[in-house]
Amino acid sequence: MNDLAVDARAITKSYGDGALSFLALKGVDFSVRQGEFVMLVGPSGSGKTTLLSILGCVLTPSTGSLSLFGRSVTDAPTSALAALRLQNIGFIFQGHNLVAGLTVVENVELLLELRGRSHSAARREAMELLAAVGLADKSERKPSDLSGGQRQRVAIARALAGSPPLILADEPTASLDAQAGLMVTTLLRDLATQRGHTVVVVTHDNRIFHLADRIVHIEDGLINDRREH
Repeated sequence: MNDLAVDARAITKSYGDGALSFLALKGVDFSVRQGEFVMLVGPSGSGKTTLLSILGCVLTPSTGSLSLFGRSVTDAPTSALAALRLQNIGFIFQGHNLVAGLTVVENVELLLELRGRSHSAARREAMELLAAVGLADKSERKPSDLSGGQRQRVAIARALAGSPPLILADEPTASLDAQAGLMVTTLLRDLATQRGHTVVVVTHDNRIFHLADRIVHIEDGLINDRREH
């Protein structure tokens, strides 16, 4: 039985054409087992966010192959990729990407409704997720009323909505102080473990490295080593 959640092989990604082209990824092999909590680390411009975007089916590789949970998505049409993202991938963004005009609970339940839940079921699950991240009492607040750490916890609740098997986080602690960054990463790891998600976190925040099951280093578009934690 294939226990790989992510299996990327010989991935390249170039931007631009001719003399102005730039090769962001240079033949990357990257795999993640189901249930793993992996951190992808490297300096700015190393290619880690590009790789995360390919894993999330937001970008397509220039060459190479990608399988998610044993299913090849390399040549999938755009419509199929959009459906796959909606049902199977939860995203946590550096800037939270919450809808300013919606309340906290509405931000979470909106995604659940897009994933096919009825309004009442979406509201119930959204409240359960907010309780899990310690924000049930903030459910009717707007994102602007929350601290950065609280907004990131809402983003985690939204990413977990509907229990997508793969969670991808792009620099989730970048705008947080040390205490808040450690708290939200610990929360994400614990919730993911409890719910059986596979998690890939792009970060350069060495304050949270100890929370990873495994750390993968990328530099100049290449995986340069792997360190088991």
